[in-house]
Amino acid sequence: MKYAVKSLRVSADNKDVKKCLIVILILAVLPISGLYSYKLLYAEQFYKLYHSHLIQYPEDSAENIYYLETALKRPFVNPLNAMGIIKNEEEWERYRVLFTMHVNLKLIEQYRLLALKFDKFDAYFYNYPWKQENLRSLQMAELYYKDALYYWDRVLEQVELLDELKYIYIEGIEYWEDELFKIRSGEIDYKEFVNDDLERLYEVRAAFEAMGPETY
Repeated sequence: MKYAVKSLRVSADNKDVKKCLIVILILAVLPISGLYSYKLLYAEQFYKLYHSHLIQYPEDSAENIYYLETALKRPFVNPLNAMGIIKNEEEWERYRVLFTMHVNLKLIEQYRLLALKFDKFDAYFYNYPWKQENLRSLQMAELYYKDALYYWDRVLEQVELLDELKYIYIEGIEYWEDELFKIRSGEIDYKEFVNDDLERLYEVRAAFEAMGPETY
């Protein structure tokens, strides 16, 4: 069942707050002494700094987002040092598109995890004294969910490129090919997943907005 979604105009100030929060979280976890221990030049180097945790804290997500977004901006290593075994130019082309698709998928996961830290799944009547705080938290969650949708569009761009390429088996990156298969089959559809997140968020927000002294 689809619900009518109340649109929210997000101001530039709110976007700046979101960016500042990520920067602050990154600075809180990056060890300054280790920043210059060796040069980070290539996409794969930054990707390998990405890590997952059994329990993920906001600063973990922010750190991973930094590494992954930087990976998308950096050049690739020499094919000899790639994460898969590359033997010709066709494999090299497929490898780079699959890598970009995979990194964008990881960014979606991290932005959803970050959104969950601000999301509220219920609006209990006794939360009224903190109504405004909860509304601000929901607004942050919405911003991060929409960031996840942005990266899903980037994933689909890479899938379109892969549709034009001949399939070639590349040893070492089978997991990326598995992700591609699941996207094509519809098993992975982050547009659907994130829109479900947003629909629930909008319902909870509406409940908080309806709260007043008479409901407390």
